[in-house]
Amino acid sequence: MKYLLLAVAAAPLLSGIASAETEDAVKREAPVIVTLPGPQRSAGELVSNVGALDRNAIVANLSATLGDTLDSQPGVASTAFGQGASRPILRGLGAERVQVLTNGIGVIDVSAASPDHQVAADGIDAQKVEILRGPAALVYGGQAIGGVVNVIDGLIVEDLPQRPFSGEAYAASNSVNDGTEGGVRVQAVTGPLVLTLTASQRNFDDYDFPGMAESDRLHALEEAGEGEEHEEEAHASGTMENSFVDTNTYAGGLSWIGENAFIGVAVRRAESQYGLPGSSHDHEHEEEEHDGAEEHEEDLPFIDMEQTRYDLRGGISVNRGFLTDLTVSASKVDYTHTEFEGPGEPGTVFESDGFEGRIEAGHVLGPLEGEFGIQYADTSLDAIGDEAFITPTDTTSVGVFLYETKDWDNGFGIEGGIRAEQVDLDNRDNGSVSFDLFSASAGVHRHWASGWFVGAQASWAERAPNSSELFADGPHLATVQYEVGDVTLGKERGLNLEGTARWENETMSVGVNLFVTDFADFIYLTPTGAELDDLPVFAFSQQDAQFTGGEAFAEYQLLGGPLKADWKFDAGLDFVSAEFDDGSDVPYIPPVTLNAGAEADWGALALGAKLTWAGDQDSPGTGLLETDGYVTADLHANFDIARYGFGRQGTKLFLEARNVTDEEVRPATSVLKDIVPLPGRNIRAGIRFLF
Repeated sequence: MKYLLLAVAAAPLLSGIASAETEDAVKREAPVIVTLPGPQRSAGELVSNVGALDRNAIVANLSATLGDTLDSQPGVASTAFGQGASRPILRGLGAERVQVLTNGIGVIDVSAASPDHQVAADGIDAQKVEILRGPAALVYGGQAIGGVVNVIDGLIVEDLPQRPFSGEAYAASNSVNDGTEGGVRVQAVTGPLVLTLTASQRNFDDYDFPGMAESDRLHALEEAGEGEEHEEEAHASGTMENSFVDTNTYAGGLSWIGENAFIGVAVRRAESQYGLPGSSHDHEHEEEEHDGAEEHEEDLPFIDMEQTRYDLRGGISVNRGFLTDLTVSASKVDYTHTEFEGPGEPGTVFESDGFEGRIEAGHVLGPLEGEFGIQYADTSLDAIGDEAFITPTDTTSVGVFLYETKDWDNGFGIEGGIRAEQVDLDNRDNGSVSFDLFSASAGVHRHWASGWFVGAQASWAERAPNSSELFADGPHLATVQYEVGDVTLGKERGLNLEGTARWENETMSVGVNLFVTDFADFIYLTPTGAELDDLPVFAFSQQDAQFTGGEAFAEYQLLGGPLKADWKFDAGLDFVSAEFDDGSDVPYIPPVTLNAGAEADWGALALGAKLTWAGDQDSPGTGLLETDGYVTADLHANFDIARYGFGRQGTKLFLEARNVTDEEVRPATSVLKDIVPLPGRNIRAGIRFLF
């Protein structure tokens, strides 16, 4: 971290190289969603509730993991496994049903296999993060049945930058965990070549939390079960034991950009160590046998993760015949994470090596404009050690897709696509299984000059069970379960219907999206009532299920309002309910959640506040306790120091107070919700310097 802070201090000197250049004018435009297939379109032109975070929004929402960074976005929740491992959940669907991408290609990690596995993509060095649902997401395969999260790092550049040299330095400190974080990005241009280098670092200690680690419900249950007063855990003192996280990333990309073509290569190295909180609760009786706290500390488990990723991407504008452009992307990934029982004591090792490639061809077919392509992926997963709940498995998939759009001058538009895919899984102990998958989607919408937009869409998606769902057979201590797969599982199928209505003018926008998804043979993990290795046995099973929900959102801007400030107000409400065919509840579904914010901007200074209200989750699923709701408040202040000659436009100091009232927060989506609450009050201060 000290090197990153030195880089921030040196940034004003570097900025002198480009200080003579004229700053670009500020432009306010709807974000163009590059994750979409076919012609470029903005979020406002789509039926689904599609979102995008630019670099400013990423820094403002940045947390230790991708899931927590996106948690406040409409329809997005987090698996919330401490500070170190949280994956995004879209409309109640997560893990293997949400495809996390890096620059349009899968992350190729093992984060979908377990909530304690970190996603190998992090917003700390991202330029943009896009959230995609609906028909267009299906071109990325069956794992996108719930949606797509695409982390765009900008290492491979497709358009020649305007400045010969530019960069960004970012650093921040956090009070709740005595943590520091920072990153540096530099970009140099010479002729048609563009070199981009990035580095980032995060050091978070164990975080503070209000109240007790155990929820009141779990505490009362344990007291009743023991028939005597339950003794509070040693880690329930206000600091979450073993919740630290340290990350380092280093990356570089080199691009050649011609008049009608580009090609680039990139390498990214990610390293992470993080503790598994809640482990001392699971082994509290073993702790009593130790003589001292020092011996107990040595027993705390943690994960050491490493990933090296190689990317190649190139494109050319063809504009010949019916073809308009051609893009080729490929990634090779080497991934390892080791689960340590204590310092120097490696336990289970997970290894995943993989290759994924896509060829996408833009085209015009009569009145239709769209894209067709092919995707190939080959990944291997192996686990060695005491907690190797899955044996070596190779997974290969080949998919072809077609996506078309058409917009008329009267505001009417259509979109739709199809995808056919074959997935083969070969397990060392259980042999091979194969799945033929088919997905299709169609949508219609209408724009009016008055600002109204109305649309509806339908999609049919099929997903093959993954390696854990098919072949798991072993103890999984992080989730306190013995997991058993089922090689006879069939493919999961979902029919989604969604409608939207939106209205906007120059200062205000409001909208609502409503959806229902009927799943046939929904795959889920359920308790069997048996025990193995002193752990409850959970088995993967299938049953029909229905998800119903939606999002409502509004935004209002007032220029030159009270206190002579430019004001911005926004609010979003999202809700989802999920029930199995037998009437039981699907587990780990987020509750009704409201986010509302206000900001006043005087140019040099901006002040804002955000309120989050989450309702009770009283439909928790079989074997789970209900979860209380919560209300949190955040405050922030930004000071634009570029106005005073420090750095380029966008350079600012920021100060935030998250969870100002130190509220106890337990996400209903977390497997640790009853023993690991989220961090309490956090004062975050930092700088983002552009040069």
